[in-house]
Amino acid sequence: MSTSTSANGGGARILRWIERVGNALPHPATLFLALALLVVVASDIAVRLGIEVVKPGTDQVVRPVSLLTVDGLHRILTGLVTNFTGFAPLGTVLVALLGIGVAEASGFIGTLMRLFVTKAPRPLLTLVVVFTGVLSNMASEIGYVLLIPLAALIFAAAGRHPIAGMAAAFAGVSGGYSANLIPGTIDPLLAGLTQEAARILEAGYTVNVLCNYYFMAVSTFLVTAVGWLVTDKIVEPRLGPWKDAGGDDSALRPLEQSEWRGLVFALVAGSVFAGLILWGTVPADGFLRDPQTFSLLHSPFLSGIVSLIFAAGALLGIAYGVGAGTIKNDAQVIKGMSKSMETLASYLVLVFFAAQFVAFFNWTNLGLVVAVEGASALKASGLSGIPLMIGFILLTAFLNLFMGSASAKWAIMAPIFVPMFQILGYTPELTQAAYRVGDSCTNIVSPMMSYFALIIAFFQRYQKEAGIGTLVATMLPYSVSFLLLWSVLLGAWMALGLPLGPGAG
Repeated sequence: MSTSTSANGGGARILRWIERVGNALPHPATLFLALALLVVVASDIAVRLGIEVVKPGTDQVVRPVSLLTVDGLHRILTGLVTNFTGFAPLGTVLVALLGIGVAEASGFIGTLMRLFVTKAPRPLLTLVVVFTGVLSNMASEIGYVLLIPLAALIFAAAGRHPIAGMAAAFAGVSGGYSANLIPGTIDPLLAGLTQEAARILEAGYTVNVLCNYYFMAVSTFLVTAVGWLVTDKIVEPRLGPWKDAGGDDSALRPLEQSEWRGLVFALVAGSVFAGLILWGTVPADGFLRDPQTFSLLHSPFLSGIVSLIFAAGALLGIAYGVGAGTIKNDAQVIKGMSKSMETLASYLVLVFFAAQFVAFFNWTNLGLVVAVEGASALKASGLSGIPLMIGFILLTAFLNLFMGSASAKWAIMAPIFVPMFQILGYTPELTQAAYRVGDSCTNIVSPMMSYFALIIAFFQRYQKEAGIGTLVATMLPYSVSFLLLWSVLLGAWMALGLPLGPGAG
């Protein structure tokens, strides 16, 4: 691949423009603070203009409420703390990460990932790398810092181009960010934001953490297949043959006896845990079903899925750590939990300001006003059904080029689009699924993605002159293919009327 072409062509100029615009944006926390202040001012302007709408399905007239008053000031002052502590995604993300932190700190996730990739048959090497990358999304940044450089070493050891290995892993980890067979921290995070937005229109609306699970589980296989084909048929042929493996192959060493013992311990613990879950859910009167109706739809099993993610992560991590000798006492378990919390420092700051923005938006009724007016505009445009959702996916994919954080974008977009699409007859769960598709596809070509610079550094180990143009030119075929085929999958899902997840139409 010619880096000079990518460095001087029109595509590179567009990328430089995107980078400049993205770098000009303030920090997401500052952006939310500015948006919160904008809502305060906009609420007062809306009141003075006498704006009002009729809530769909009722005769209720909704008018904006100004926060630029003494009463508004009192509400802001008294609600500042509870807005933060009561923010729906906060607790769920913290609890899920506590368990996953133990599994990560003990070495369980890293060892399991290494086992999957190093034991893959050569003809299926690309498939396993992409699939492992998708599954790694459940465990924070482990896919970025471990799997991507590991994939380069494995491809080089197999006589294949290491950059192709990194591209395949990056496509799975970041391009397939929302797809997974195992719920991760992104599921409760987005579901909480969606629930808050849905309640703008319908008080008490509940969004299940697994509301997109069926769709995302199937998407895992789509992303894996597309990533496999693009790597082997497009990306690797363009890179050409690899002559010098280079790098350190220590990550390719076979698993040690202690690591195998840890995996056996984790397998036993996981089997017992899975057995308990099946015991509580499979029988008609299982103890994890709804005690009144014995249904799984609104059962403690689904309502408590975040708690189960925590328990599974902690149990598997402890079992592996005891077997492998990486955990010798309770202090190390707590240290693993603490380490996972350390990574959330910037997230907590972001959430504080995001929570204020969302609360202000709800208090002022601006969310409902915008939703009603926006829905009217969409009706007038004639867009509906699948074309409407495809348009939303494309909008999300475009915005992702400028703001990399999935939660930050959704905190801004959800209060507008979720109730807007509710009015048009589309469930919040469908809107969230469409958002996840658009947000994932352009991660791998967005300079605003937090690990973008790290991936360039990985590329430069094997191609010294590699830069943004090199990375984007390599990853663009994945991005376009994911965007096209994933959108087709969602359109087919809508056409067939399939549920997106438990209880989600």
